[in-house]
Order: sequence, then C-alpha cells, then structure tokens
Amino acid sequence: MTRRPERPAVQLDDVSKAIIEQLQQDGRRSYTAIGKVVGLSEAAVRQRVQRLIDGGVMQVVAVTDPLELGFARQAMVGVRVTGPLEPVADALAALEDVDYVVVTAGSYDILAEVVCESDEHLLELISGRIRTIEGVAATETFMYLSLRKQTYSWGVR
Repeated sequence: MTRRPERPAVQLDDVSKAIIEQLQQDGRRSYTAIGKVVGLSEAAVRQRVQRLIDGGVMQVVAVTDPLELGFARQAMVGVRVTGPLEPVADALAALEDVDYVVVTAGSYDILAEVVCESDEHLLELISGRIRTIEGVAATETFMYLSLRKQTYSWGVR
C-alpha cells in the first residue's frame, strides 16, 4: 500500500461532483462542454479539476486492454502474509508488473493484480519476485480468462 503524501482537503460540493460525473462518462470531455452542463466557465472547470487531481480525489487516465497491448496474461494474486501487512503491500506495489494492490479482510491479506507478457513471465514474477518478499507466506493465482465488465463510473455520493 503506497502511502499518499499529505494533500490539501478538497470540498466536494454538488458542482465538483457533477464535474466528476461528467469525466467518468468521458474522460476526454472538454472543460467548455463540462462548464455548460455544470454552469461554470471553462477556466473555473479547469481550476476545479486541477484541485480534484491535486487533492487525490480523482485522476484522469487512459484505461487500456492489456491483451490488446501484447500482454498475454493478466491475473489476480491472493497473498497470505505473516507479520505486518504494510511492508509486503508496499513491496508488491513497487513491482513494475503489479498494477493494483489492496489490503483485504478474508482468506487473503493482500490482493495484487499482475499483467505479464507470457506464462514464463508470470512464473518468474510469482516465484522469483512475489514469493521472495519477506513476510509472504503463500500465494494463489487467479488467471483471467475473459473480462466481462470493467467500469469506473460508479458515480459520486
């Protein structure tokens, strides 16, 4: 788990929430178009978006399909840990091939999503790097066979 630096508190008023919803629908939507919907100028929308990004409330990124980019294997790795969880989560997060790390409650202490170029690459990652992290007691790998849904537009409350 990567520790986030202290950030300024961001007020999430109805206008900021509306801006977030507009960007969840289309991350390339122009500030001018968003401004028309939320009743602000392009400059005011730009400023609010920057505050939301700087405050860690959101990020705007391109979401890709790893299979289309030449990565043959995508998997979730369940990790059981002995001792403190945070150092193991931080070590996993530092691995280039790991794109998602979450500390959990349940059968696994940590879940880590990995993207690999081949079965050999996945084997080396699991056996040579993940299982060698101090505190990793066991792993279980769940290979992705078919992505049926992936969404980031859960709205705001």
